[in-house]
Amino acid sequence: MPYDLEHRLVIGLASSALFDLSESDTIYRTEGPESYRKFQRENQGVPLKQGVAFPFIKRLLSLNELDLVNPPIEVVLMSRNSPDTGLRVMNSIAHYELGMTRAVFLQGRSPHKYIPALNISLFLSANELDVRQAILAGYPAGQVLDSRIVDNVEDKELRIAFDFDGVLADDEAEAVYQKTHDLNEFHQHETDKAHIAHNPGPLKVFLEKISVIQQMEEERASTDVSYVPKLRISIVTARSAPSHERVINTMRTWNINVDEAFFLGGIEKKKVLEVLDPHIFFDDQKLHLEPAASVLPSVHIPFGITNVSIE
Repeated sequence: MPYDLEHRLVIGLASSALFDLSESDTIYRTEGPESYRKFQRENQGVPLKQGVAFPFIKRLLSLNELDLVNPPIEVVLMSRNSPDTGLRVMNSIAHYELGMTRAVFLQGRSPHKYIPALNISLFLSANELDVRQAILAGYPAGQVLDSRIVDNVEDKELRIAFDFDGVLADDEAEAVYQKTHDLNEFHQHETDKAHIAHNPGPLKVFLEKISVIQQMEEERASTDVSYVPKLRISIVTARSAPSHERVINTMRTWNINVDEAFFLGGIEKKKVLEVLDPHIFFDDQKLHLEPAASVLPSVHIPFGITNVSIE
């Protein structure tokens, strides 16, 4: 019987997002593919250092304890390595006991074409070109930025933070502001449409599926008083009142509950994110991500009007 992916949360993960590949990448760029292959073979028993997405993935996979018979989460390695050089990556996954068993090795080719075939709700990579190609093809993807990682292993929570416009929702409202740069006109537009749900953005399906995991935790906690839910979902947006109402009504229409929402109205996101301390933060604007990346794992979603100049 085929292994069903349709009803699971599936993450596609490049090795560049999961591990620190700086040393081996330098060898590839300066000495060429043969030296790179030799280096990876000679070091295939040496675990790679943890990368930006590692704390997020480790905690996400721990949620499979909710159903050990039919695990709700699948993480598939999608690598530009060859099967030969990719052995070190797989050995590193086994070393850290991550519970990832499925992998795709493409020897230099972009993996984004396989996103729909594997029912992937989020593809993460440090390769900017691969992520842009995925977004342009209409697939959910994010570029893991060079970020500060401090992983407190005693902290069992998984905190995920999202910007709203251009990430969970499309860029309709953002386009109004970018066209006029008039905050009052933006607020009026959103007030007029307060009860009309936004169209989905690139990570809406990922949010839906992570919300299902959240509901599973709530059900477990209702029958097991010893169970402490791990997952917390937050929205951190530059919106403020009165444009907050459409965000809340959109979440209601989507039947999704988030734990926290920050309507910051121009306050620097970094200051709030430092306190919130998410294990991963998604935003479509590098204006917000560059400060955030100095304190926590950050992912750029190159979608919509704010990214049109680089698409």
